[in-house]
Amino acid sequence: MSVTLPPVVDAWRMVAVRRCFEGKLGLAEFSRLRGSLVDTKGECGYGLEFGRDEHDQAYVDVRVSARLPLLCQRTLVRYLQSVEISQRLGLVTAEAQESALPEGVEPVLVADSGELRPADLIEDELILALPVVPIDPDSSAPDLAWQGDEQEQENPHPFAALAGLKEKLKQ
Repeated sequence: MSVTLPPVVDAWRMVAVRRCFEGKLGLAEFSRLRGSLVDTKGECGYGLEFGRDEHDQAYVDVRVSARLPLLCQRTLVRYLQSVEISQRLGLVTAEAQESALPEGVEPVLVADSGELRPADLIEDELILALPVVPIDPDSSAPDLAWQGDEQEQENPHPFAALAGLKEKLKQ
């Protein structure tokens, strides 16, 4: 079932009815992600599926597809970083429940009221997918061989001129 993403949902009710949400969100809607982007042109596609696994653990499967505009730290040019995310999040009400989650399932602490902001889950996953140092994979490494200018090659020592002045003062 594809339904427009509401700003707030009751997580336990969504799990009980196995609700699914699919759609697109503009990058400008993610206030915490904005600071890491060059601009907010573009959007991300998402899919959220609530349910229970074979151990009766409540979860939400998060799928996100986006092209994030980042600044390449090698070339200082804007590029689009492709991001494909598929993550299962275990819904827990207390930190002690985290240890019972299966391997690979990340915990999400749900308030007693059951209130959950689905767009925040999507934004969290996009933030976690950001590279530590954004580098466009299509860019090439800069030439590391530095060629000093002619004057530096003629005067290899920075105080060579002072040595000549010192000789003149002795005369």
